[in-house]
Amino acid sequence: MQIEAAPTEKRYEKPEGERRGLIIVNTGDGKGKSTAAFGLALRAHGRGKAVKIYQFMKVPTARFGEHRMFEQIGIPIEGLGDGFSWKSQDLEHSAQLARDGWEKARATIMGGEHFMVVLDEITYPLIYGWLPLEGVLQTLRDRPKDVHVVLTGRRCPEEIIELADTVTEMKLIKHAFKAGVPAQRGIED
Repeated sequence: MQIEAAPTEKRYEKPEGERRGLIIVNTGDGKGKSTAAFGLALRAHGRGKAVKIYQFMKVPTARFGEHRMFEQIGIPIEGLGDGFSWKSQDLEHSAQLARDGWEKARATIMGGEHFMVVLDEITYPLIYGWLPLEGVLQTLRDRPKDVHVVLTGRRCPEEIIELADTVTEMKLIKHAFKAGVPAQRGIED
């Protein structure tokens, strides 16, 4: 490990631009995309801001740790899908759920009543061709100016990355699952 001196001067100038809603993307093959989005949701909620979370691949009855916690503190979270695509009995039904879910999410974004809308795992219905990319891009462009939208998932389309204000790529360096450790409650769910 390289030791370095702690900075003694601020390394940046304070931005002078106007505050506005941001498009934030968490993508990449590493762990933490949804977790980071949920952290932003908690931060906004802690400041008294209205937040709504949509999960495109989770079932409406999902009861993972995040669902239990968000329910306790009053952040609405809604599963829109039917789980992993490889477990689906009917991929066209899965696609229709994604389209129906997108209409809900789009209405929430365009309604302008929420400070932040999280579109968790939206990249999958996009890359599977279940949602038209142009409709998502148009909504992001046309949304009310103070609405922040956080999008998560692997292989985010380049067009969304170009439109986004902040993009973080989570890079997989090492994962316990690859070493044979199964998913664990409180870590993956």
